[in-house]
Amino acid sequence: MSIILSDQDKLTLRTAAYGAISLMTAADATGSPHRAATDGSIALASATGLVGHVLAAKSKDINLKSKTVAELADQVLPALTAAVSLLKEQDPAEADNFRSTVMVAVEAAARTHRSVPTPTMADMIRKITAALDAA
Repeated sequence: MSIILSDQDKLTLRTAAYGAISLMTAADATGSPHRAATDGSIALASATGLVGHVLAAKSKDINLKSKTVAELADQVLPALTAAVSLLKEQDPAEADNFRSTVMVAVEAAARTHRSVPTPTMADMIRKITAALDAA
């Protein structure tokens, strides 16, 4: 099956995926947000399939600037749901690939801590997972 994504669809996927990493970075209160961002971004760059191609594309269209974590979440969480929904319409396997890719990246960002994620990071993981599952 051939999937056709508009430029807006691709922006939604990139905003959702990289936004999830930004949310994890914002939730990292232990002083290693740069490591969380790096590990999460590496995981996204390792994506395969259509999702991998969309996330790897050089693009300056992502705008994740916000004054608060709440503003960022208001942008990113709906984008996660929208990304899964639009992929499900065209190819459920690619929707699963996107969800898996984002969750691996989120887990990579959370693993910057030697033990379990902080309560703040664990809560953010729950919110990201709920947004991905809402589609």
